[in-house]
Amino acid sequence: MTDEQKSALDSILKSHNYDKTHIIAILQDVQSEFRYLPEKFLTYTAAAVGISEAKIYSIATFYENFSLNPKGKYVIKVCDGTACHVRKSVPILNEIRRRLFLSEAKHTTDDFLFTVETVSCLGACGLAPVLMVNDTVYAAMTPEKAAALLKELSAEAKMEVQEA
Repeated sequence: MTDEQKSALDSILKSHNYDKTHIIAILQDVQSEFRYLPEKFLTYTAAAVGISEAKIYSIATFYENFSLNPKGKYVIKVCDGTACHVRKSVPILNEIRRRLFLSEAKHTTDDFLFTVETVSCLGACGLAPVLMVNDTVYAAMTPEKAAALLKELSAEAKMEVQEA
């Protein structure tokens, strides 16, 4: 863990008063900051709030929202619930995976720009098929619209790097 990461983690822990009853909120903040829950961070957090490593791991692995694996800048969740599936979400998923060189086993691009996941429902059945990128829902998707969205997101990321 770098000094910068430790400082960020300490800041999160301090904002929750190192209170073990806030462990879920702490883990949410850690994941929000780092896009996943690194093993070293879980160990450090457990010691800092006074719970066992087993307890913190059981929490981190119980809730589906937490990830122990690094995720990309853009997390794409493709809905495959009934409404979306019937309206052809699978070809959308296949197109995204094909363009990003991902598979059912490999979810994140090598440059950590994209992570692709399937979800059972995004709660937007009337807009099916849908996908979500981070917190934004995209309705009435097609493989072609998904490809255009990937190009747009890649261009956005490239612009951010140039501005930095």
